[in-house]
Amino acid sequence: MRSRLTLTALAVTAIAVTATACGPENSDAPAAASAAPTTAAGATAPPAAAPTSAAPTAAAPGTAAPAKTAKPTTAATTAPGAGDKTGYGQACGANDLVFGAKMESQAGGYIQISAKAKAGITCVLPGEHPVIAFGSGGIEAGNAEQATGAPITLTGSTVVYAGINPKSTNTNQVIEFKDVIIAIGKGDANPASIPVGSVKVDKPVVTNWHTNAKDAVPGI
Repeated sequence: MRSRLTLTALAVTAIAVTATACGPENSDAPAAASAAPTTAAGATAPPAAAPTSAAPTAAAPGTAAPAKTAKPTTAATTAPGAGDKTGYGQACGANDLVFGAKMESQAGGYIQISAKAKAGITCVLPGEHPVIAFGSGGIEAGNAEQATGAPITLTGSTVVYAGINPKSTNTNQVIEFKDVIIAIGKGDANPASIPVGSVKVDKPVVTNWHTNAKDAVPGI
């Protein structure tokens, strides 16, 4: 009977030892398993830094802004310029010219008008007569030539001449004037008034513009 109890006690002790030995091994496995997710989480931590790529995305609109401001700086808006009067190649007006006047005795006496471009101006003078008038009443000179000449470019020291015969009639019905009004064409808005001394006027005539003073003698 005592030997049975002894064997039974030994058996219980052996089972307890076995249970104790197996217990830590079973508890270590879950611990190891639970540790695995910890390392896995650590492995996925680096992708969390990906939001830092948002910085270049935010910078993209900033780089587009200079392209928008570059559009207004087009040369076309400043061409301008394109309608400005440069003083070159234009049709001459009286205000573009410097005039002179003197009495000549040839051909019974006539008024020689000279003209040249003002400094810095180059303009084209039509090969026809200037518009000549005397007094506020506007006694206008007729054409002393039937044909017109070639246009003349005035620049620098180039001088042109026109001759005015103030009295083309044989009558004594004359009016005396001391100035002559000169315009370049009918549409000249700025005619010039030139003193010529006391002259008797009746149906005046005027020649075309000429580069040679001898060609600007009326009646020859």
